[in-house]
Amino acid sequence: MAIAAAAVRRFPTAPPPPQSPPGTSRVHLQRRRVSRVRRPLAAAAAAVPSPRTVSSPEDAERRKHELLRAVQETRRGFAAGPDQRAAIEEAIVSVEELHAGEGAPLDLAALDGTWRLCYTSASDVLVLFEAAERLPLLQVGQIYQKFECKDQSDGGIVRNVVRWSIENLLEEQEGATLNVSAKFAVMSNRNIFLQFEEVAVENIKISEQVQALIAPAILPRSFLSLQILQFLKTFRAQVPVSGPER
Repeated sequence: MAIAAAAVRRFPTAPPPPQSPPGTSRVHLQRRRVSRVRRPLAAAAAAVPSPRTVSSPEDAERRKHELLRAVQETRRGFAAGPDQRAAIEEAIVSVEELHAGEGAPLDLAALDGTWRLCYTSASDVLVLFEAAERLPLLQVGQIYQKFECKDQSDGGIVRNVVRWSIENLLEEQEGATLNVSAKFAVMSNRNIFLQFEEVAVENIKISEQVQALIAPAILPRSFLSLQILQFLKTFRAQVPVSGPER
């Protein structure tokens, strides 16, 4: 599974949405627009093709807002029922019809940037929410995908990021970051090829309670306590990935 610690970028009011690759699982990320990624946090994605025709800017915005409204109250897809998923699928198709250009190349410049997860039906993502539901101390915060391909013509790097925490041990929601990076290459106008490189845990932020145990505020901080706090602040554990390519 692949899984951003970058700020969501600002874009014009009505940029075109990325076209989706084929697949059974869907993820929707928001950067003032909606995109689809075939296998989120561990898989392929498609960029926005040059649009052929859009009935009107107002119609395009209406369809996008309808899709965003459809995914609200679904807890990023975890709480969506069959009827909700069917309605969301219809809204997705409605947005995709705005840019139905089969022969259009992938627009990597449009894909470049940081995308926030709004909705998914992918089991490899939903399992994170299920784990948080069953383990009361585990918290799953924001989930992002960061594509670095603005000046590329045939590929780039994608970093899938999950912000998570453990109650009372780390700061709420964003106590730590799980980062999975991969190289990707454009295979067709709808698909990319992924080669995973590394899984890392970083950006550890311990809670105030833990900091107080390590270095009580009422006592002078010793050299050892300062070293421990500094170590935790800069800690990063990474593991190279040599799994199957996709």
